[in-house]
Amino acid sequence: MSKTLVLKSSILGEYSQSAKLIDYMIERAGAERVQIRDLAAEPLPMLDGAGAMALRGGDQLSEQQQALLALSDGLVEELQAADTLIIAAPMYNFHIPVQLKAWIDLVCRAGVTFRYTELGPEGLVKGKKAVVVTTRGGMHKDSPTDLITPYLRTVLGFIGITEVEFVYAEALNMGEDAQKAGLDQARQSLEALVA
Repeated sequence: MSKTLVLKSSILGEYSQSAKLIDYMIERAGAERVQIRDLAAEPLPMLDGAGAMALRGGDQLSEQQQALLALSDGLVEELQAADTLIIAAPMYNFHIPVQLKAWIDLVCRAGVTFRYTELGPEGLVKGKKAVVVTTRGGMHKDSPTDLITPYLRTVLGFIGITEVEFVYAEALNMGEDAQKAGLDQARQSLEALVA
């Protein structure tokens, strides 16, 4: 039985369109083993210099560094245990929410989720697929202002997740008709993915 890890990152709580779309997808898929991590409701610590040193391990870590390393280990275990990763990535000022970036910083670890070889980097999170649901107030898909798609494709691929599908809900702040059309298109894309 497959396991799904869902990362929600919208700061809008019950008003989040990305969270609603992910809930819609989970309901349509009939997924049974779903773990949801709401990165906005329960934010992760931001990576700083001491945290970066902690993620490298070692014997001289402070209690705070040991706690951060344990948190990172737990997040990596969640990711490794999942077959499918579903990410809510609303666009805030042309990029992902800082809450999602904090998760990325804690799971992208040399020697743990990727390693450097003579042939270049190798992702160590293998055999998984990802779905990214990205919501935007304007129209950005396939344009220079879409920084989310190439960034997430790159970072996920770097750790070994190369099967990535993107679902776009755009024009959500461009009037009621445009919002309805954007959400309808996203729901159709989600239904096609779970069919």
